[in-house]
Amino acid sequence: MATLATTASVSGARAAELRALVRLAGPVVIAELGWMAMWLVDTMLVGRVGAEAIGAVSVGGNLFFTIAIFGMGLLLGLDHTVAYAHGAGRTRAAHEALVDGMHLGIVATAALTAVACAAMPLLAHAGLNPRVLAQARPYFAATLWSLFPLLLFAAFRRYLQALGFVLPVMVTIISANLVNAAAGWVLIFGKLGAPALGVAGAGWATTVSRVYMLLALAAYVVWRERRHPTGLFQVSLRPQLARLARLARLARLARLGLPAALQTSLGVGAFACATTLAATLDATALAAHQLALSTAATSFMVPLGISSAAAVRVAQALGRRDVAGARRAGWIALAIGALVMLSSGLAFVLAPRAILRVFTDDPAVIATGVALLRVAALFQLFDGVQVVATGVLRGAGDTRTPMIANLGDYWLLGLPIGYVLCFRRGLGIVGLWIGLSIGLVLVALALLYTWSRRLPAAPGA
Repeated sequence: MATLATTASVSGARAAELRALVRLAGPVVIAELGWMAMWLVDTMLVGRVGAEAIGAVSVGGNLFFTIAIFGMGLLLGLDHTVAYAHGAGRTRAAHEALVDGMHLGIVATAALTAVACAAMPLLAHAGLNPRVLAQARPYFAATLWSLFPLLLFAAFRRYLQALGFVLPVMVTIISANLVNAAAGWVLIFGKLGAPALGVAGAGWATTVSRVYMLLALAAYVVWRERRHPTGLFQVSLRPQLARLARLARLARLARLGLPAALQTSLGVGAFACATTLAATLDATALAAHQLALSTAATSFMVPLGISSAAAVRVAQALGRRDVAGARRAGWIALAIGALVMLSSGLAFVLAPRAILRVFTDDPAVIATGVALLRVAALFQLFDGVQVVATGVLRGAGDTRTPMIANLGDYWLLGLPIGYVLCFRRGLGIVGLWIGLSIGLVLVALALLYTWSRRLPAAPGA
């Protein structure tokens, strides 16, 4: 009887955790898909301009995100810091973490803008197709103005998600797509009396939508605090770096965020590097690469949302000193992420042409894209496992292991193998994707092993 009761208790705890994770992850997944939709909207709009325009958005967008993702990664430490404080019932500490995140975002904006300005001239020496380069530069310059609102929005978003308020984030990002689409239609094609800016117009539309996102989410935080006061307005917005306590908090957030920033930059940078290499091939190969990458990235948004929710659930459980609950949350999230990506891999195998026709009617681009989606289908499972494992480890306060795994498996193995297969073995863009797939598999296996050893075993986990 005791054994049956224990089994029932464990099953009940797992079912409760599954429900809690789904409630949190659902809106976050929709928000991530909405986030990805902005890039897809840009791609679909400029796709009517031509293959070079698609390539320009790919190159300019990847360069921007390689830089911006570092700043957003710095703020990922809020997942652990805010959620842990919330789980422990330390409300003021959660508020202070938000303010620290805002300060970190401002500093990161200044530093990364300088890096971006230095990186822009390097595009001319990357061996890009001249017609692609001519359009990538203005697109990159326009999106650079969105860095400041993007990082402050990220701070508000991580704070709200860590507290469990995910619906406002979802609504803000979904509605921002309408802003982006409307602004893109006007600025790209010169509607309603506006000048036709082409690819640059897509960049300016993106900036407009990100300013909207920041204002909308900040307004929600202020509105909620006025309706249900929790002491947020009592936390000073001034940096107060002379105070040792504030300086120690900033240092802790930076210690958590810096490895996460490096990890996300290494991961995104690997694909940005692959895009730059693809740009040295013909415009058809680059366009197919961009469309296949956008498709794979869209499916990736689902486990990415699960990853963010898992980080919160793990950190909140640890804040309550519930190690068993933390382990349970991590393993359930990993199982859901794996199942979702198995489904998307199957879709890539069964309907690749239907997927690609959403973006283009060019038969040559579609033919190359089909081959790339078949490669993508093979790594979907591992892509889901690695991103969810990154989230559960972040919830446990471990951001260094994912950084090391991304450095070794992407940059020291995956990209070099892809380069050899692409340029030395004559496999072209498909060879480049095979190399990236090898890197993904290795990252997933390394992080899964680390999570299995991260927390001590506990009954009912």
